[in-house]
Amino acid sequence: MPRPTAEILADVKRLAVEYYLATGKPLGVTGEIAEAEVGRLLGLDLLEARSPGYDALRRVGDRVETIQIKGRWKRQGRDWGRVPSINTDQPFDVVMLVLMQGDYEVFEIWQASREAVVGRLDLPGSRARNERRAMAVAQFKAIATQIWPTGG
Repeated sequence: MPRPTAEILADVKRLAVEYYLATGKPLGVTGEIAEAEVGRLLGLDLLEARSPGYDALRRVGDRVETIQIKGRWKRQGRDWGRVPSINTDQPFDVVMLVLMQGDYEVFEIWQASREAVVGRLDLPGSRARNERRAMAVAQFKAIATQIWPTGG
């Protein structure tokens, strides 16, 4: 019988931190952890890996909203850095940014509409924004709303 997903995720988080402490390099599981955590915390329907354009679905009234999920893990003594590349070539309704720290524990979840994200990425002047479709976490937060924890 397979182990519960929550138990496996706890092991992955522990191993990712242990790997970083041993090598100084991230293990590369932040996106998967972010998806699992946002699914658990917000009750989203997660899609299969490598789904084009979005990672999860959420029912909003009588329609289904498509969600691209991005994650950042803040290592000790560092800032949040950049939001991973956002695929604007595929359809999606919103981007959720899951900020984690310490042992990959969720600190905050932010949400921005497709229009706000594309508008920010299309601003002239930054190669990272325009070509790599990435922006600083602070820039994302400026166009987003904090949705977890609520009241933040």
